[in-house]
Amino acid sequence: MSAQRPPTGAGEGAGSGPEEESRTPLERAADAAEELYRLRDTFFPQDPAEKAAALRARADAALALLDALPPEQKKSPQQRGIFEFLRGKILGVFPDYHKEAEDHLSKAFSNSMEGTTHRILMVSDFFFPNFGGVESHIYYLSQCLLKLGHKVVVMTHAYGNRSGVRYVTNGLKVYYVPWRPFLMQNTLPTLFLTLPIVRTIIIREKISVVHGHQAFSTLCHEALMHARTMGYKVVFTDHSLYGFADAGSIHMNKVLQFTLADIDQAICVSHTSKENTVLRSGISPEKVFMVPNAVDTAMFTPSPERLSCDEIVIVVISRLVYRKGADLLVEVIPEVCRLFPKVRFIIGGDGPKRVRLEEMREKFSLQDRVEMLGAVPHAQVRSVLISGHIFLNSSLTEAFCIAILEAASCGLLTVSTRVGGVPEVLPDDMIVLAEPAPEDMVRAVKKAIDMLPGIDPQVMHLRMKKLYSWDDVAKRTEIVYDRAMQSSTTNLLDRLPRYLTCGSWAGKLFCIVMIINYLLWRLLEFLQPAEGIEEVPDIGPLHAQLDSRDDSCEAQEKRI
Repeated sequence: MSAQRPPTGAGEGAGSGPEEESRTPLERAADAAEELYRLRDTFFPQDPAEKAAALRARADAALALLDALPPEQKKSPQQRGIFEFLRGKILGVFPDYHKEAEDHLSKAFSNSMEGTTHRILMVSDFFFPNFGGVESHIYYLSQCLLKLGHKVVVMTHAYGNRSGVRYVTNGLKVYYVPWRPFLMQNTLPTLFLTLPIVRTIIIREKISVVHGHQAFSTLCHEALMHARTMGYKVVFTDHSLYGFADAGSIHMNKVLQFTLADIDQAICVSHTSKENTVLRSGISPEKVFMVPNAVDTAMFTPSPERLSCDEIVIVVISRLVYRKGADLLVEVIPEVCRLFPKVRFIIGGDGPKRVRLEEMREKFSLQDRVEMLGAVPHAQVRSVLISGHIFLNSSLTEAFCIAILEAASCGLLTVSTRVGGVPEVLPDDMIVLAEPAPEDMVRAVKKAIDMLPGIDPQVMHLRMKKLYSWDDVAKRTEIVYDRAMQSSTTNLLDRLPRYLTCGSWAGKLFCIVMIINYLLWRLLEFLQPAEGIEEVPDIGPLHAQLDSRDDSCEAQEKRI
């Protein structure tokens, strides 16, 4: 039996006739890529190394055709998209995972969608004037997406007297729908009662993508369900980590499984968070992107003058709740004060555990060494941070922790518990990690104090400017929106089997919920057709208007 020979490629044994000469280099590269995959699927020699060598030779030849492309054939977004797609396709022919292939395919999506603007509805129960990591993430991400030319609208519940439509910085439009928080800033779960208002906002603002934030946001889950029923693309960002054993986590994981059963794309803020979300919800890992948080380095800058190390100030800014490790602080602070007479603590934040910290201060007579500030407005966080040398984070669970970025941007050395996605946040020389145990936290504080003489706050700030940027977060999120828009549109009957995989009883219940939601949507379409809902005019970002106004003023001055 004769040995099998690899099939002849497009450039092997073919004549250089007029048809071949008339084809562009990009078309010849596309043919070479097709031949490469035909070789992979039809050539099976006895020695696997022979196939690998043949694939490598053909891949090199195909890449050489791409590299020979003249620059004028890579000018338009469509040409660049085809170029990146072919390069990724050629590199992806091998059985082993190839990171470069994935990068080129991502660029192909980005180039193919270049010039496409999205109309995004951000939905969450957590937004300003409330302060926290999720609120900051939505605000800064929205601002950067506006700069990129997209339309962004935020939907949240009413805060006090703040109800109705408001505009914040750069013309970001916020719908404060007239519902009051029910528990922990969450609205009361109603399933279907939010459908009319969500539908009206989506139609009025001509939304194309609905982006929900935070797993325990009731408004987020309901808005994503309604948007999916109406046929819109939906994206979800998970900002937290959850367990698998306690009753609350089991309930929350089932709700998350329901929401992500029919999601277009999902985002997690760390690799640990991604693993946690995939395990909790059962979503395909291919649909989940890792896009980290960032920090506004222009707002969080170090003190112009370096602080003296004669007295070491340790800063804690956190909600004083169990999850943030307030009970751990109660045990750590007295021991640190006993071992280091020159150490003083500043604690900013409020919560149910504040009483325990005040009792600890009274018990050990630390009134002159532990300062309790209470709730700190976000505008004053920097002024508190720059008064210290070390930032202490005692969280028991954390997906990312923006507070660590803010402290590092202000030039503070960080001591933190080694939990969740925290080890991914900063380089080893900018953070000291410890197990969530009092003795290990005290050891980490001692190590940080020893490291302080070698810490330069200005250098640390410059490093943070290079490591984290909200503009980069927005561009990466933009790619996720592009992927979501590329996903296929399915009807209700095609979507119902996805919910059946959520459990023998839960799956059937979820299907009933979606069927009822669909019928209510059709009823609303009959009673109040979409054509009867007035679409609002697009105002555009404020900075774009100011730029255009400045340009027109300059033009008038030149005429004068």
